[in-house]
Amino acid sequence: MKKMMACVLALTMACGLLTGCAGGKTDTSAEETPAQEEVKQEEVKQEEPAESTVEEADDEDYTTGDASLDNPRNQDEIGDKELLVVSFGTSYNDSRRLTIGAIEDALAEAFPDWSVRRAFTSQIIIDHVKSRDGEVIDNVTEALERAVNNGVKELLVVPTHLMDGFEYNDIISEVVGYADAFEKIKIAAPLLQTDSDFDAVADAIVAATEQYDDGGTAIVFMGHGTEADSNGVYEQMQGVLDEKGMENYFIGTVEAFPTVEDVLAAVQMGSYQRVVLRPLMVVAGDHANNDMAGDDEDSWKSMFEAADYEVECVLEGLGSLASIQQLYIAHTQEAMNEM
Repeated sequence: MKKMMACVLALTMACGLLTGCAGGKTDTSAEETPAQEEVKQEEVKQEEPAESTVEEADDEDYTTGDASLDNPRNQDEIGDKELLVVSFGTSYNDSRRLTIGAIEDALAEAFPDWSVRRAFTSQIIIDHVKSRDGEVIDNVTEALERAVNNGVKELLVVPTHLMDGFEYNDIISEVVGYADAFEKIKIAAPLLQTDSDFDAVADAIVAATEQYDDGGTAIVFMGHGTEADSNGVYEQMQGVLDEKGMENYFIGTVEAFPTVEDVLAAVQMGSYQRVVLRPLMVVAGDHANNDMAGDDEDSWKSMFEAADYEVECVLEGLGSLASIQQLYIAHTQEAMNEM
């Protein structure tokens, strides 16, 4: 965790110290050749699915909600100060509005002197939503160029990512390239960064599921998982829950460790009759709807049912929780103070 904090601090300090008038991107050719940069970016894109908010745009069999209720936050003429909220994204319209949209709305209310804008890192999601619903969402490059063209002087980037993983660092790399295009620029920390963050998120997910805590129910949270060292956030979150005496709370991942098999084995060591499944992700998208709550035999729901548990799935992302929104606000305020 100390290594993660040192890395983010160094990178965000670099962003905060680079100031100047709008004049285009920073020249990084002295550091890496175009070929090296292309290889580096390709490696990042190959690893990109190993993040906590990742989902595929595979929602054709589901009612995803009315896209017209969502605010893509891509308006122009926004003033001198901008909060750019960067998320992986989701093509599930209701979940997008109730999670990412709710975080954006909370930030807009908390910081009325700043204009809040949106960017997604998944071009697949962006293209899918545009093709299916006609809603236009900026990718990170488009959002940064929009900020430059709008004459923004102070830009604070607020990633909604759970951890300091591949995607978060990819955002940093792209934003640093625009450091000389703004008078001030800063990147806020991800959701889980400090010990107090873990404590706050643990309290939030316990409070959100307290109605199920009846002594006979195992409450299982499904994260995405990553091959990066930051996958340790899941083990650390489990440790925090254990220290709080929440022995019936379990954390697993779709793509890394702990696996669903690990979680099932841990649950079977207790005397539970029921299991409640909920995503440990900002949004409740494809992973929540399919990998967690789907009817295929390899879904978490099906695997726990096959083990003779009564299963209830709660399709709500972390972004819908007011306490989680407040944590993003706190991280934004901290970054703002450092600008």
